[in-house]
Amino acid sequence: MKLNDLRDKDGATHSRKRLGRGIGSGSGKTAGRGVKGQKARSGVAVNGFEGGQMPLYRRLPKRGFNNIFAKSFTVVSLARIQAALDAKKLDAKTIVTAEALVAAGVIRRVKDGVRILSDGEIKSKLTFDVAGASKAAIEKIEKAGGSVKLPEKAAAE
Repeated sequence: MKLNDLRDKDGATHSRKRLGRGIGSGSGKTAGRGVKGQKARSGVAVNGFEGGQMPLYRRLPKRGFNNIFAKSFTVVSLARIQAALDAKKLDAKTIVTAEALVAAGVIRRVKDGVRILSDGEIKSKLTFDVAGASKAAIEKIEKAGGSVKLPEKAAAE
């Protein structure tokens, strides 16, 4: 196959309608837009407009809010870390940090830090220095002989 042989499949593209080209064309005069009014004009989008009736999005109650201070952690399971150890991408002797996990290809980006969850089992004795970990994950890591160092919570004033 050559580049000049490439084509779309039959029926994949439609030829353009020539609008407003005389009454005999079938789409002349109003060009398929019906008769006058707001929607016959160009640049009209009336999404959510219900003809003056109170729109649905205003009839329903407001609920919840978006916390702008919430942190977004990258989540890693113990199974993923064990798989990286088995594949010799992580070294059990070094401290496991967010940067080490990125370098090993376990995670793509750090965001606001890394949080470890307890999915799977961990066999190696590892030292973690991460932003967060679930209680179950900490128990599993300590059971395997490792430790988890978490950042100190700021003293509430």
